[in-house]
Amino acid sequence: MPAYKAPLDDFDFLYNEFLDLSACAELPTMADASPDVVEAVLDEAAKVAETVLQPINAVGDEIGCRLDEASAEVRMPEGFGEAYRAYREGGWTGLVADPEYGGQGLPSFVGLAVSEMINAANASFAAYPGLTLGAYEVIHHHGSEEQKATYLPRMISGEWAGTMNLTEPHCGTDLGLLRTRAERAEDGSYRITGKKIWISAGEHDMVDNIIHLVLARTPDAPAGTRGISLFLVPKFLVEADGSLGARNGVKCVGLEKKMGIKASATCEMEYSGAVGFLIGEENRGLGHMFTMMNAARLVTGIQGLGMASAAYQAAVAFARERLQGRSLDGPKFPDQAADPILVHPDVRKMLLISRASIEGARALGLYTGVQLELEMHHPDEPVRRQAGYWVALMTPIIKAYFTDLGSEVANLGMQVHGGAGYVRDTGVEQFARDVRITQIYEGTNGVQALDLVGRKLVANNGENLKAFFTPVMAFIAEHEGQDELAEFIDPLRDNAQLLQDTTAWVYQQMSRNPLEAGAAGTDYLRLFALTAMAFMWAKMAVLAAGQLDQGAANKGFYQAKLDTARFFMTRMLPETRSLAAKIRAGAAPLMDFHDDAF
Repeated sequence: MPAYKAPLDDFDFLYNEFLDLSACAELPTMADASPDVVEAVLDEAAKVAETVLQPINAVGDEIGCRLDEASAEVRMPEGFGEAYRAYREGGWTGLVADPEYGGQGLPSFVGLAVSEMINAANASFAAYPGLTLGAYEVIHHHGSEEQKATYLPRMISGEWAGTMNLTEPHCGTDLGLLRTRAERAEDGSYRITGKKIWISAGEHDMVDNIIHLVLARTPDAPAGTRGISLFLVPKFLVEADGSLGARNGVKCVGLEKKMGIKASATCEMEYSGAVGFLIGEENRGLGHMFTMMNAARLVTGIQGLGMASAAYQAAVAFARERLQGRSLDGPKFPDQAADPILVHPDVRKMLLISRASIEGARALGLYTGVQLELEMHHPDEPVRRQAGYWVALMTPIIKAYFTDLGSEVANLGMQVHGGAGYVRDTGVEQFARDVRITQIYEGTNGVQALDLVGRKLVANNGENLKAFFTPVMAFIAEHEGQDELAEFIDPLRDNAQLLQDTTAWVYQQMSRNPLEAGAAGTDYLRLFALTAMAFMWAKMAVLAAGQLDQGAANKGFYQAKLDTARFFMTRMLPETRSLAAKIRAGAAPLMDFHDDAF
């Protein structure tokens, strides 16, 4: 079975050389985040991932969750309860949470690195603390002081968990169609009635209470999304002294039988007059829930990245060990019966696509994490606003592109294994099954593309786009003309120009026909993502080249970084040309095809 090893050397490079943390130096979240502390946190998280969570990943896949219909409770696979206790007792559930409510208050970009490792080791397990953190964020941002005091400390400690309940049997993405009802009671609470489906971590036996965040309509609510409110519905009601009271009118009535992440309980939840408490204002629920959804979309991208990293490691290990054929230019290991498949160009190509995708995405994810930290905590409003532009633009890109590459890398890992990858004994087919959902949930990747083209490009009078192009063009200007870096700077410059030209064309077409946004969206998002990856790889190449020129002790690491950057620029970035051509083909080839011909 695969054995995961956390990429601590890469995290060390990104945190200590690549990321510019100077703007974050005075933030309250950085008070206890010295380099030594961050290194220690990542080291310990790696141990949890490698020794506690990865060993039960296959067990969770084989056994899955089980619904006890008599109690309406979900029983977790063997080892998950013990792993969750160790995770909670280690303080990981409160790593980035507000210290006022018992959290450690570390920066979100540290949390993203931990999230990558946890998802790489055991994506099913990661869903439980991940959903709780998202619910915490909503209550922390929009809940009343009483709600915060009642629920946040025990969610942060990991004693209680959290979920979000959006989807219903008849509506998913189009939440304007939801029917769950919320009727006002005399005591100021509400009674929630309806059914929600595909609720991740909706029920399990690892915590004492589960705090559900539920979208519903009040009787006099306007139609559509303008009439959605958000409610806090605990599994067990909470007494005035904080103790648990009666079981609430919410229960799991079914578990989905899924392709992957089988130890993540995906529940059908039934609300029968359950006591709920309004979060924020009536009819503002969708906006409040987007606090959780936007954070969840970033974390879902990191989930795809984590599983890609695990799949790549398994593929590399197999390629080193599997003997098959001889190198085309003569035997490399004449004393063996055959050469390892690592000598074959096609195998190396698959591994390098995987490596370049993972390391570039890791850099982009953490770079965005720094911007997220500035948006949330910097004291100067202009700095917060500018960072927010970058985060808004990159959220759909990271969600869609990182999960696309997660699925691509997992499938490449299977391909490297050949027939051994298709059977369960090697464990690599689980990566392909587990990661596939990330392209679907938290808004399908097609929806992310529509969000990018239809909303994020036109939002804030173009400031979102400027937040990307300004640092890119400044970086190009700083290094253009340096011959030793031209192989990295010139492709970045050319692709930034291609992206600008394509963006202007898409704008123009959208003004004439809104269907052009849908036709261009997916290809445009990938074009943007590859250009952003080129920015990351050019920055990393400059750093690696500098370290090699200065005679760095860890020469092998920096040479590999430089060589991977070169592979990305020459073998992956050229895809942008075909993407631009497909975008300019427009909507007509799609929409002119007659419906009856399908």
